[in-house]
Amino acid sequence: MNLRKLLPLFFILAIACECSAASKPHVIAFGKWTAAKWPNATGEKLLDLRVRPLFVDARLKEYTTGNPHELTDRLFVVRRAFRINDALPTETASAARWQWQRGGWLLVDRLTGRISQLNLPEFDPFYSTASWYRDYVAYCGVSDDGKTLYAMVAQVGRRKPILKKDVGEPGGDDDPDSECPPPAWERSPMRVTFVPDVDQKVVFSIRNRVVDVVNDAEEAEE
Repeated sequence: MNLRKLLPLFFILAIACECSAASKPHVIAFGKWTAAKWPNATGEKLLDLRVRPLFVDARLKEYTTGNPHELTDRLFVVRRAFRINDALPTETASAARWQWQRGGWLLVDRLTGRISQLNLPEFDPFYSTASWYRDYVAYCGVSDDGKTLYAMVAQVGRRKPILKKDVGEPGGDDDPDSECPPPAWERSPMRVTFVPDVDQKVVFSIRNRVVDVVNDAEEAEE
């Protein structure tokens, strides 16, 4: 048999195998929930936390907490959880003190199996609680010095937030869920409401990445 005639066939088969391997879908799945504890702001009290593993092709990639949010049929986001060693330098290396912490948000691509961490400006791992709508996320951010509370709205894929407004000072509560409740979204028109304090309510209208403050008069007219 002529080897020269077989070479093109081998070449075509090799390309077909490579294309088949490249298009192989990734299997992304969550494991079982596990009850855990994580420390409050002062470390004097432990709070309840539920975590579960995130697998890509049956390989453990991250631990997560809370429910995922579907951005598209390909992308979803979920909050990260991780363990940190709380042992002091004076303690023996074998006396590791693993402590659960809440982290930021992860972006997961079902097609490629890639997991990346979202950069959410002023997002505080302890106090910030995110509320998602489409590819927008609203949350209360905290300044680096811990003295200013911000109403924040960011969009996946944009480096800068589309909203960052000073709404006062953090209350310093050890309970993260009472510091600033999750903002509430409305669909038509697209609005988001922040309640950073029991006596304060701020509503923002989002139109084509432009954010306007909605006052009481506008709400009455509608």
